Amino acid sequence: MPDFEFENKLGELVVGVDEAGRGPWAGPVVAGAVMILDKNLDEFLLDCLNDSKKLTAKRREQLYDKLFEEEKQGKLLIGIGEASAHEIDESNILQATFMAMRRAVTALKLEPKAALIDGNQNPKVFPCQSYTVIKGDARCYSIAAASIIAKVYRDRLMSELAQKYPFYGFEKNAGYGTKLHIEGLQKYGVTPEHRKSYKPIQVFIKSKAA
Repeated sequence: MPDFEFENKLGELVVGVDEAGRGPWAGPVVAGAVMILDKNLDEFLLDCLNDSKKLTAKRREQLYDKLFEEEKQGKLLIGIGEASAHEIDESNILQATFMAMRRAVTALKLEPKAALIDGNQNPKVFPCQSYTVIKGDARCYSIAAASIIAKVYRDRLMSELAQKYPFYGFEKNAGYGTKLHIEGLQKYGVTPEHRKSYKPIQVFIKSKAA
């Protein structure tokens, strides 16, 4: 379970950063940034915050809403950034992820002195000093909160895209290559939200061109 060990080591104005959506074939990659200003958070958050992938969709939604409630009370700050499918294709998914992370951090109302980033890849250019934490979303409250923000925000965004592109099951698969998604690609082709640099999408583009 996460704790405040990493935040305490770095002192004040520490932001946790995590992303969602590196693997899907469609949609943006999204980063969340959470700076906890008051560690006396709601007990529900302290008890339940964890790696978003270990939680049910319902619990993630509950935590997401609670995090925004705590922000209104001044206990934390939330930043969200994204990089589009086009930006992913232009740079690559890693650089686009770093782009989304920078945007999330610069969206905060306060400038952090340090960032804790989930994983083992550290951006070369960042708004503040940054440190990587392997499996940070299960070890660090700030990163766990950021993982919830990124995941739920992106899931909601993909549900909105599903209304515009209703044949791919984005509201269910968040852009991952499920059976329904593949069937949609076979029948209706590639949308502007698909990542054309990804090999599975390139296959569909080439098959349509043949």
